[in-house]
Amino acid sequence: MAARQIVMDTETTGIDPKSGHRIVEIGCVEMIDRKLTGNTFHVYINPEREMDAEVIAVHGITNEFVKDKPLFSAVVDDFLAFVKDSEMIAHNATFDVNFLNHELKLLRRGLGKVEDYCTITDSLELARKKHPGQKNNLDALCKRYFIDNSSRVFHGALLDSEILAEVYLAMTGGQTSLLLGGIGGEDVDGSTIRRLPEGRPLTRVIRPTAEEMQLHREKQEKIGQDSSLL
Repeated sequence: MAARQIVMDTETTGIDPKSGHRIVEIGCVEMIDRKLTGNTFHVYINPEREMDAEVIAVHGITNEFVKDKPLFSAVVDDFLAFVKDSEMIAHNATFDVNFLNHELKLLRRGLGKVEDYCTITDSLELARKKHPGQKNNLDALCKRYFIDNSSRVFHGALLDSEILAEVYLAMTGGQTSLLLGGIGGEDVDGSTIRRLPEGRPLTRVIRPTAEEMQLHREKQEKIGQDSSLL
């Protein structure tokens, strides 16, 4: 049977579901036998609460944008069907899985936990074992493995899942054909890395302000502190 892996990421209203924070975005990409299939799962979710400005500065998802989006209860069955019987890969998986399990518990439908539907692999733990004492966030890993993440101005669940899939494949030995859509690549340590086609004009990247970057760093540090206690 072909090995099926789902690379997954979430965006949330804050860092702790026990404080009432909720999921606002889920993004997943599918790999079969270590090849991206082009099959994805992506939803924005109405969290039924307001988000603070410092959180919006990180992922760019506004309260107004999610106002008319479906509730988690409306997308949960499709999500569980998508990840069922797979190996789910997430970066700092404890964070994402805790939020997903909190959402499942709030539904009171007896759906159990995410771990009942798929196995969980934490790519952050893999990176820490492979690169001890070094920065192992997604941006640092992209730089280490020569993966283009220039479009990552804000955190986004689907974009981060796509980038994480490339990082995971490079970090764990690569594959013969990662790319979709005819974008050329080159091998680095056995991995095929996404490159821009020749002659394609560069797009203007809007950088976050110094204040936004400071808020982002503070949030990342808080997430790291909280996850170390779990």
